[in-house]
Amino acid sequence: MLTFNFIKIEDLKKELGSLIKKMRKANSLTQEGLAENLNLSRLTIQKVESGKNFNFDTLLLIFQHFNQLESFYSFLKEKSSEYNKPDSLY
Repeated sequence: MLTFNFIKIEDLKKELGSLIKKMRKANSLTQEGLAENLNLSRLTIQKVESGKNFNFDTLLLIFQHFNQLESFYSFLKEKSSEYNKPDSLY
């Protein structure tokens, strides 16, 4: 039987939100505390953590705050290099 694994955007956003919540709690921060550190509203942090709509800049700002920006950048560079392989001659 053929099955497909589809990842929905909604599921990815929820997973990102869950990761951010774990990082926040690991650093003993409240949503309000993280929001203040980033000059964002508590509602913005709440939306991110619950997987609601948020912008990419907010995500990058949060990753930067938790010193995860380099890891994210490395992941992107690795994925990008997969497309830099020379074309086959055949």
